[in-house]
Amino acid sequence: MNKVVALGGGHGLAATLSALRQLTSEITAIVTVADNGGSSGRLREEFPIFPPGDLRMALAALCADDEWGRTWADILQHRFVSDGALNGHSMGNLLLASLWSQSEDPVAGLDRVGSLLKVIGRVLPMAAVPLDIEATFNTSTGRIVIRGQKEVATARGRIESLRVIPVEPAARIEALTAIRTADWITMGPGSWFSSVMPHLLVPMQLDGLSRTKAKKILIMNLDSHPNTVGEEYAGSTPEEHLELFAHYAPDVAIDYVLVDNSVVRNEKSLSAMAASLGGQVVAVDIRKAPGSIHHDVSQLALHLGHIMRQSLVG
Repeated sequence: MNKVVALGGGHGLAATLSALRQLTSEITAIVTVADNGGSSGRLREEFPIFPPGDLRMALAALCADDEWGRTWADILQHRFVSDGALNGHSMGNLLLASLWSQSEDPVAGLDRVGSLLKVIGRVLPMAAVPLDIEATFNTSTGRIVIRGQKEVATARGRIESLRVIPVEPAARIEALTAIRTADWITMGPGSWFSSVMPHLLVPMQLDGLSRTKAKKILIMNLDSHPNTVGEEYAGSTPEEHLELFAHYAPDVAIDYVLVDNSVVRNEKSLSAMAASLGGQVVAVDIRKAPGSIHHDVSQLALHLGHIMRQSLVG
């Protein structure tokens, strides 16, 4: 059975995990730990812990497909609505914060919740410490520096540089081991600047990605409407996203670039960019519905499975 490592964060990673669980039970999710918004941001301000939101979503995506797992996944995802201090917090975020506040090792806490949900696979943090994301953008009014995952994800302008704070954070040995022993590694979809690219800014993890024998699949984003609130700005083309990947990971070869047909503007240009990374473009229909900004989980599973099987035959 294929061992698959999925890198990313947020709803994009959750979609990938929901697809991968249909193909294998040997899944390790490595999750961005820089969220500064919503419930996670408020908990980070109050406690010196990892932002739990993206980790919680990954756990819920991998919960057991039985009454026990589905029930606990619903509880984990439950979000309080009130006029008090709990408003906007999710139960899963509070559960993880409670475990970590008792000085439990972050990975041990994630494993404990994973056991409760009977998750398929394992969920791990991207780094050994919580991170912040900072980026410099060129805009029509000049260069600006933006700090914060949410702020970077929705910033307008052409990105000039991207960094995490603290710089050169350590990685978890569990994540490095998973990368080293994987058969396949997926990255994306998700906020490219704030959920996907940060994985390349952890030096030990980047080194692991360059050394592993695993085949790698980049799952590209769908265009979002420029007026969509809270979504990553759709001002960058797939080619520009791949150029950014190549800039920060020049020694990491990519085998496949999985992209929805609707975002391919110049097939020749995109294929050339993918080839420069060592890979080939797989352009298929993976959008949930026309105009949707979400990937269809069943179509993701279908095409990821096809890539993996085809590679075995080849």
